[in-house]
Amino acid sequence: MRLILLGAPGAGKGTQAEVVCEKLSIPAISTGNILREAMKNETEMGLKAKAYIDSGALVPDDVIISIIKERLAQDDCKNGFILDGVPRTVAQAEALEEMGIEIDKVVDIEVSDETIVKRLSGRRVCSACGASYHTIYKPSAKPDECDRCGGSLIVRKDDEPSTILERLKVYHELTEPLVDFYKERGKLVVVEGQEEVADTTKLLFEKLGV
Repeated sequence: MRLILLGAPGAGKGTQAEVVCEKLSIPAISTGNILREAMKNETEMGLKAKAYIDSGALVPDDVIISIIKERLAQDDCKNGFILDGVPRTVAQAEALEEMGIEIDKVVDIEVSDETIVKRLSGRRVCSACGASYHTIYKPSAKPDECDRCGGSLIVRKDDEPSTILERLKVYHELTEPLVDFYKERGKLVVVEGQEEVADTTKLLFEKLGV
């Protein structure tokens, strides 16, 4: 099965990708990982991407899509794959089609902005050992103190409400139009994100029929 996972930052795409990978024995492919891998392996497209990144520029769509095509040509993708975090825009989705990359289903994990802000802004990380907590879902025994090492718990910049709202704004403007793009092609599957990860997974498998 060849899948794309859509959803706002904090909707749980990465977590669901891992579960689907394991169940279907197919690789999860994220843009960041394959960019790093292509640069490390010094492939033709990896070197091109490195030149853009080193100069502080954004890697253009055609280079990203070419790197994805290189990755999807590897043996472990023969029985399918999951794309997580790509395409990010309609232009990238069109480029995937033009390169002949076939997609079976596009799963949109829908979670309200309000829930995402609550979910992400409650995250805390230990400044000493890196252990993760959440003020609601996984609180530490003492406020602002790590259970493991006693270090101070901090809010990462990515998890500050103002940063989360900015990331959501970018998602709604650039990536959300993909929902209609794939709906028109009859490939869209909508999954309502649940409070519990396992409940979202159950709905996801039901929608995919696996």
